[in-house]
Amino acid sequence: MSRIRVLVVEDSLVFRALLVQNLSKDPDIEVVAAARDPYEARDAILEYKPDVMTLDVELPRMNGIEFLRKLMPQYPIPVIVISSLSDKVFDALNAGAVDFVAKPLTTDKEQLELFIRSELPSKIRAASVANLENLRALTREAPFVPIGLKRTVVAIGASTGGTEAIAAVVKEFQPDIPGVVIVQHMPAGFTDMYAKRLDNQCQVRVKEAKTGDVVTPGQVLIAPGGDAQMRIVEVNGEYQILCKREPKVNGHCPSVDVLFDSVANVAGKNALGIILTGMGGDGAKGLLAMREAGAHTIGQDPSTCVVYGMPKVAYEIGAVEYQERLPDIAKRTYSILHKMKGDQS
Repeated sequence: MSRIRVLVVEDSLVFRALLVQNLSKDPDIEVVAAARDPYEARDAILEYKPDVMTLDVELPRMNGIEFLRKLMPQYPIPVIVISSLSDKVFDALNAGAVDFVAKPLTTDKEQLELFIRSELPSKIRAASVANLENLRALTREAPFVPIGLKRTVVAIGASTGGTEAIAAVVKEFQPDIPGVVIVQHMPAGFTDMYAKRLDNQCQVRVKEAKTGDVVTPGQVLIAPGGDAQMRIVEVNGEYQILCKREPKVNGHCPSVDVLFDSVANVAGKNALGIILTGMGGDGAKGLLAMREAGAHTIGQDPSTCVVYGMPKVAYEIGAVEYQERLPDIAKRTYSILHKMKGDQS
């Protein structure tokens, strides 16, 4: 198997050198070039034809987001953004980046090297198999008829490519959709920014979840990134959020499997599970548990996934009841919810 050819774009000489040195130690990765600004990066893309590019957002001569918007239509290439804590990262994802990592605040060389070796390689591997055509193929559907289910929960899980996929689905939800709970693999701090961004764009309320939040119609609760797992629990006849510091599951905290398992145990048949684009298999077993508990389940199809990993594993183990293209997932969701309402009347 050939190594993944990587172009590093970073204006800091010191951090650029650390990226090159440490990524080059990975047996699956070959750093073919390094650039300090978008103009050098463009020339390197033409000369070296890399498989993946790592990109800093703050660059001289042209910022990374503008570079992405000009680059992607002409030279589509999987991009991993390296960003400090800023909502600009979501502009970069919207402009065509596959994923991002949070740049450490430390200046300690050993910690920076550990970050590079532990965080970046898996993101680069995922990006190398990403379907770039699906990054921007997010179409809008017509509005739906409200349904008004209260004792029901919609649970969504995603990873690589998920920020845009989740947005495409949630933007179609109307204010009386049952309470929605989401795990999107994302570092601490960014989930709150992402929730606020969606809240400004959607008809439903969106916020970062915290322990004690009640799962209510018209509200989307996004699991906080960091070191806590998120579950739903039943308290006094209503669904509430429980966020608890726990070890990673499937390499993730929060984990989709943890959320889905709790939904299966607490909500049972009064739930709908959706698994979207992402690398690996997190969420597949939890979705199967939901289906076995009587819940309806939806998996994103391979033709519209950025990375057909999590939905693929879920489909292969029989966890997916309906496999849908991304533009059709909200429509299917409403179709299922209307049926559930009829069954409950």
